Amino acid sequence: MSRDPRKLEAYGRAHALTVAVYRVTDRLPKVEQFGLQSQLRRAAVSIVANIAEGAARPHAPDYARFLAIALGSAVELRCLLDLVVDLSMLTAEETAECRERSDHVVRTLHKLQQAVRAFRS
Repeated sequence: MSRDPRKLEAYGRAHALTVAVYRVTDRLPKVEQFGLQSQLRRAAVSIVANIAEGAARPHAPDYARFLAIALGSAVELRCLLDLVVDLSMLTAEETAECRERSDHVVRTLHKLQQAVRAFRS
């Protein structure tokens, strides 16, 4: 069961989110280069990478496991975005695009998880 992840809506949304996160984290203080900036970027990359890796797995349970990891990273990203705003490192307006994109990614991942679960049942 080979899948091209680039054809998945979840992959496209996660890729766009990752690009947006990289752009907005350029605005973080330099002192956060190895702190929150790095953590935000790793969480975003983890989402899209786990979607791709899961799509390459031949069995639905493996695919579902990678989607669960991607979802966990998406929730982590939301938490980190809240943190940079609460710490006044970025404004809510500066993170709005990332927040909106992450909401879409989470919803899309939930739909994809449901489809994978239905496939393996």
